[in-house]
Order: sequence, then C-alpha cells, then structure tokens
Amino acid sequence: MPKPTQLTPFGYALAGGLGGCFSNAVIYPLDTVKTRIQAATVGASEQEKLGVLSVLQSILREEGFMGYYRGFMATMLNTFSMQYAYFLFYSFVRTSYIKRLAAKRPAGSAAPPLSTAAELLLGAAAGALAQIFTIPVSVIATRQQIGRSLDKTKGKAKGKAADLEADGSAKAEKEEYDDSLLGVAREIIAEEGVTGLWLGIKPGLVLTVNPAITYGMFERVKSIMLLAKGETNPNAKLSPWMAFSVGALSKALATIVTYPYIMAKVRIQARSADIEDAQEEHSPLPKHNKPHHNTGHAHVGALTVLARVWRRNGFVGWYQGMSAQLIKAVITQALLFMSKDQFEHWALAIMVLIWRLRGKP
Repeated sequence: MPKPTQLTPFGYALAGGLGGCFSNAVIYPLDTVKTRIQAATVGASEQEKLGVLSVLQSILREEGFMGYYRGFMATMLNTFSMQYAYFLFYSFVRTSYIKRLAAKRPAGSAAPPLSTAAELLLGAAAGALAQIFTIPVSVIATRQQIGRSLDKTKGKAKGKAADLEADGSAKAEKEEYDDSLLGVAREIIAEEGVTGLWLGIKPGLVLTVNPAITYGMFERVKSIMLLAKGETNPNAKLSPWMAFSVGALSKALATIVTYPYIMAKVRIQARSADIEDAQEEHSPLPKHNKPHHNTGHAHVGALTVLARVWRRNGFVGWYQGMSAQLIKAVITQALLFMSKDQFEHWALAIMVLIWRLRGKP
C-alpha cells in the first residue's frame, strides 16, 4: 500500500469531524442556551425571559457553571459523527459525480465547475444519509441539554390538578434522574420505544437543505473569488480570514431560511411539543420514563408545531431563539471553514501515521 499523499473521502470526513468538534466546543454554553430557548413554549408576554443573557443567568443561578455543559459529551459525539458522516458522504458523492462529468469530456481537459443546483443536491443527499445514521445521538444530546427545565412548563398547565401532577412527578423523579448518555437513552426508550431515538427524523431530513445551502454557497462563492484572482487550480485554498467570512455568510443564509424547522425539530425531540399538545387538549401530561403515545396521543409533527406557534405568537414565534442560533451557527461554521485546511493537514498526518504503523512487522 503506497504512502498517502492526499486525503481520501475518509480523510476529509475525519478532518470535518475534528473541525466540527473544535468549533462547537469553543462556544458550547451558547449551544445549551439556544436549545433551551427553542424548546420553551411561552406566550408573547413572556418572550423577554428568553433572551440569551437571561437564560445564561438562569442556568448559572439554578444549576451552577456545569449547567452550561449539560450533554457535552453526547453533543461532541453527535457533532463528530454527524460531521464525519456528512463529509464522508459529501466527499464520496461529489468526487464520484465529478469523475462522471470528467469521463464525458475530452481526455486531458479539466472537469467543469459544479453548478449551484448540483452542489445543493449533492449536499442534501449527503445530509440525508448522515441524519439517518446519527440522529439518535442528537435526540439524546437535546434531552440532556434540556434536563428537567421543562418541568416548569408543566407546572404552568391550566388547572390545579395539572399543577399537582407536575409538582408531584418532579419531586418523585428528581432524585432518580440519570442524565448520563445511557440513562437518557433508556428514558427515551421507556417513553417512546426504540423508535423514539429517531424523534424528529422528518424535520431532520427536511433540514438537510441547511448544510446543502451552506456548503453549496461556500463552494460557489469560493470558486468565484478564486476565478476573480485568476486562480485556475481547482484545489486552490482561500486565506483563513476569507474562508471565515465566506463561511459565516453561507451559514447565516442557511440558518435564516431553515430556522422554523430547526425550532420545531428541537421541540419534538425535547417533548415540549407533547407537553403543549396535552395542555391544549386538557389531557394528562407526558411523564418521565412512562409511555405517552400508546394511550391515544399521536406524535406531534413539525407542521403542527409551527401552526400552534403561529396561533400563539405569530410569525415572530417561528424565530424564537433565532439570535442565539444565528450567533452559534455562524461562529461554529466560520471556525470550521477557517480551520478546515489545518484539520485536513492533521488528518493527512494521521493517515500517514496509520500507514507507517501498518507497515511495521
């Protein structure tokens, strides 16, 4: 086996996974905050309580500094697996597609640059495959970040019986709550069955357009900027700061377009959609570690969540927590693009190290 001199799809996937973990770890407390804000079901009069600073202070006051890092390991595992799977599938699909285009052209001629539509379709296909394989860890990470903070929402249900039910369940389950990765996984399976680990898969598949828009726009703008400089090498790189700027712009656009579905997905995974549904129907609230949907309650879909938010808070409600999501998404994606080349360099070094170890008797 020859010494690796360039990255394979596996190498690009490794670089993407490492870069994703790095960029998310840098601002992880903001990730916890934006998840709490997105999962909260409040009226228009209580929106001011869901500011980034307000939630940061609330977590610090009630849970201490470590409250900011709830679900950190699960989130890093989810980030790495999602980024690895996405970059793996994206690199494989894109490389295969480019080879097919090049095979149809005269020998020696370079493959034509991909259109924006082609970049988006390839990105969406890669994202869909990655979602199917990695969403269980995403569901667990979301539940860990939320913790028992939604029990306050249960306490606001109409009627004294609902108040007593919420208070009683919260007190009874407070001591036995296991917020480890396996503990939360067991809780989800007890409540929803094994399929509960795939909660939010439908909006998740819709949201594959998010990385598709991000990477499609990034590659398009990158190629335009390189051509403007007279650069003809298809493997040419942008400077770190230019990559940072283009990455931030690309992610901001993708986030704005897809945000309502991002919020709906979080509410489905965190079960706040089920809590709100039970409150509106004046039916028993979902309880921890106990089945809810086998008692005649249907799963709440993303469109139902969005319609309910529209009735309660109007169009603005669809963008609850948008500022936290946008700041987090833009910074993490920009850091990812800015450090992408460096992590690709390290990934190649890892591949060379593995090659050398395999070569030893």
